[in-house]
Amino acid sequence: MPLRRPATRPAVAPELGLHGAGMISAVHAMAAAALGVRIGPVASRTDRRARDRASRLGGRPVRYEDLPAGADLVVVATPPGDHAAAALRLMAAGAAVLVEKPLCTTAAQADALVAATDAGGRLVYAENLAFAPAVEAFLATCGRAGPLHHLEARALQGRPTWGEFLTEGWGGGALFDLGAHPIALVLLAAGAARPVAVQGVLRGGPTTDEHGTARIRFDDGLVATVVASWLDGPAPLWDVEAAGAGAVARLELLPAASLELDGRPVALPPSTTTPAVVEELGYLGQLRHAVAVATGAPARIGAAFGRAVLDVTLGAYASAGRGGEWVPLPWDGPRDRTPLQLWRA
Repeated sequence: MPLRRPATRPAVAPELGLHGAGMISAVHAMAAAALGVRIGPVASRTDRRARDRASRLGGRPVRYEDLPAGADLVVVATPPGDHAAAALRLMAAGAAVLVEKPLCTTAAQADALVAATDAGGRLVYAENLAFAPAVEAFLATCGRAGPLHHLEARALQGRPTWGEFLTEGWGGGALFDLGAHPIALVLLAAGAARPVAVQGVLRGGPTTDEHGTARIRFDDGLVATVVASWLDGPAPLWDVEAAGAGAVARLELLPAASLELDGRPVALPPSTTTPAVVEELGYLGQLRHAVAVATGAPARIGAAFGRAVLDVTLGAYASAGRGGEWVPLPWDGPRDRTPLQLWRA
């Protein structure tokens, strides 16, 4: 299907649409309010939910099939298995999209999204942490540390008590959904180094994995570790540590943002939003970037990066299903399998 592109850039700030009206849509709406971006069409799985969210945000309720309904930029925040079809349809209709993580559930879906953006579609992969001020400062420190010999990122918290994260239909559990964040941080911190293999170990509940560890080998010899768990808490702990010959840096994102360089605190810019986490966790910068993409700028964190995160994830689940053997990257296995299907194969 050919992509429809605006003939000229909009004369006014883009209108934001919401494809999904769950909890994360409220966070995107707070970022929109802080930036002065107006909310327009809002769609959800039920008309009642769409009406409720739209009334709270000053938008207008629509059905999924009505979108983009005049919006220049649409946040796709439905379950991961729906992301690719929704984003492809919206891009074909001429809208830019901000697709929540995980990008999608299979390599084939990711391939289709990358192909669409190569053909002119506009997509930002919603790795909000890539736009967090503390992460940007941490990555700058990693760049000055020289080649890294240690890199570890963790996202530890309790089981989610909302949504469908613990169901098989989600496509994967803790490492797939929560782990998308630390995997992305490791790929960003590694800089120009390319991931060449991954090893995964998973522990699961009755329907999905609830604790996962992935070791990622890069072409420069670095082996990074990612841990994602729903078996910790109640307070979340998200952190990342990197060491090279020139420096050791430690970043904590939750429960509060802080950065240390060689054991000494590094001052971070104060937040300008309420609540502060909208800016501290990158949602403000992410939406600012998505608005720029909607008006013609190239995507800095796009479909290709989302596919790279998914490649590591698919390889880790396949590795866990094979007793922890190393799996080559980029992922070259079945393109139509979800992470859970690869784990159980």
